[in-house]
Amino acid sequence: MKYRPMVVFALEGSRPFAERVAERLDVPLAPHEERSFEDGEHKARPLQTVRGQDAFVLHSLHGDAHESANDKLCRLLFFCGALRDAGASSVTAVTPYLCYARKDRRTKANDPITTRYVAALFEAIGIDRVIAVEVHNVAAFENAFRCPTIHIECAPLLAVHFAPLLRGHQVVAVSPDAGGAKREEAFRLELQRLIDMDVGSAFMEKSRSGGVVSGELLAGDVRGKVAVIVDDLISTGGTLVRAARACRAAGATRVYAAAAHGLFMGGAPELMTEPSIDGIVVANTVPSFRLSAESAARLTILDASEAVAAAIASCRDGG
Repeated sequence: MKYRPMVVFALEGSRPFAERVAERLDVPLAPHEERSFEDGEHKARPLQTVRGQDAFVLHSLHGDAHESANDKLCRLLFFCGALRDAGASSVTAVTPYLCYARKDRRTKANDPITTRYVAALFEAIGIDRVIAVEVHNVAAFENAFRCPTIHIECAPLLAVHFAPLLRGHQVVAVSPDAGGAKREEAFRLELQRLIDMDVGSAFMEKSRSGGVVSGELLAGDVRGKVAVIVDDLISTGGTLVRAARACRAAGATRVYAAAAHGLFMGGAPELMTEPSIDGIVVANTVPSFRLSAESAARLTILDASEAVAAAIASCRDGG
């Protein structure tokens, strides 16, 4: 089968991760220009021809010290539009972290469904495909976009990390809320397969209103077991601390926290010193720039670039 040429771009702020992806794909990152203007506007353009090529643009849409999530989203959209105008045969947006994925349904009257609005922006620009890592709600993500999507689960990556640490121990996978049960189950099954032992399941009661989290019930047996709390992201860490303390109170021998994305906002430094948690594991979809070197000492960062490279390669195989 003869493939069209492939070209991979990385926008500012996402280059270190993209370099890992490009190395696994055995392709160089394509050159491009990004310029900012005095009033906050910007432009970006490819510095090589893309006509007739399959273009992939990698950009993680988290806010940082230099740009907000809105800024990064806008840059990604405009650059993908420039590629389309320059004659790219297809344009795929690769978002290790996809912003606004948490607001995927109405929970109060007149609530926005921001995930759907972001999808509409992608489609208006003419993006052909979206690749994202561990979104908050996979069904909502897939339903929001009318263009093809590829969702990369972090359960295999996390399970490979924990398997040698927990082999021979009684283990329970814990979801910090009922909504994350499918994510926890995917991790549980993958870990169970790798360690060839039964892995239990548990979840925390949780409700949120006006930014206030409530709910204290832990459903599931964790007594005498190692608990691994699995979530899609860590923001302030409050949800994980609640779940970890509940697991300890219910008799868990050790407690680990694992997530795809480490945003580490607000109370995250307290999370790093929380005595009920023995270790914290995240993927490198978001740099841990908000943590001091001392705080990050308890943090293990896994490389998700292989999974992202495999997803891009699958597009070349007709995926």
